[in-house]
Amino acid sequence: MFTNKRSFKELNPTLSLWTVTLCSALVLSAPLDGQLQVVGPAQPITAVLGDDIILPCCLEPAADVQDKTILWSDPDLKLDPLNPQRGVEYVHLYRNRKEVPDMQITSYFGRTTLFEDELKRGNISLKITNVTMEDQGRYRCFIPKLKSRANAAIVQLVVVPNVVETSTKPPLDLRNLQTPDPLDDTRPDGGFPILALVIPLVIILLFIVVGIVAYFLRRKVKKKNLSDKDAAQKEPLGPEVPCSGAVGGDTLCFLCPPEAPDRGCCE
Repeated sequence: MFTNKRSFKELNPTLSLWTVTLCSALVLSAPLDGQLQVVGPAQPITAVLGDDIILPCCLEPAADVQDKTILWSDPDLKLDPLNPQRGVEYVHLYRNRKEVPDMQITSYFGRTTLFEDELKRGNISLKITNVTMEDQGRYRCFIPKLKSRANAAIVQLVVVPNVVETSTKPPLDLRNLQTPDPLDDTRPDGGFPILALVIPLVIILLFIVVGIVAYFLRRKVKKKNLSDKDAAQKEPLGPEVPCSGAVGGDTLCFLCPPEAPDRGCCE
């Protein structure tokens, strides 16, 4: 449906000044033959997707059209052959000093408006809010009861996509792009230092290796001592000599070597 009636003063002052300037330029560029005529821009109007746009169209010379019927239509719109009773639909229709929503194209409901306080100056520009890609194309500005052969003008609208995109990603940290220092023992993500994990493992491995080596060295020394003791026990005793204190002279003694005097030999 159409937007509620609003006075031109309630609209953005910048847009108002812009439309007046455009209409003034159109008037100056129109033929000065004294006959009323509807004048539109010679160049296409460009709009960014999602923005509001004004399609300029004026009456020249300026005249009050508040009591006139003003039609904004799509000249390329074709009737639906499956629904011939539907009739003609308009982008915007102004009649009997008010907007008529009954015959408006559905996609323009609530998005179009005229500058009603400017109608007395011949400004019949159309404002379209929240422009879509489907809005692109030709528009016809038409005053049916205007006593002139130039009672209509064509305005071309070009809609371009909005190339500016808002990113939700956090800003890139330049430190992540730097070559890491080989002596830096911290993780790139600020986690636990790597060396704090490696050093204890190395120390534990060293203790294990030292313990294994000490065990085998001690075992080797102990085995050597046992071998030396067994060899000493197997050494031969000295020559047999008769014991001087033996009865009958049958008892023999061994002369003990000097390095083993405690082996029970005779002295």
